[in-house]
Amino acid sequence: MTEPARTRAVFSTEDFSLLKAAVADYMQKVKDTPESVKFANLYHRLGRLR
Repeated sequence: MTEPARTRAVFSTEDFSLLKAAVADYMQKVKDTPESVKFANLYHRLGRLR
């Protein structure tokens, strides 16, 4: 019986700061739309990851 393969991280820790910067930029573009709340929540969740 073989052991399952180890999982690997999809993103590096550096990627989260890049994603957070990209989301912050996009938030300015959608600030007056209903989806802006979803991006604000994503931005804050990315800030908690380290």
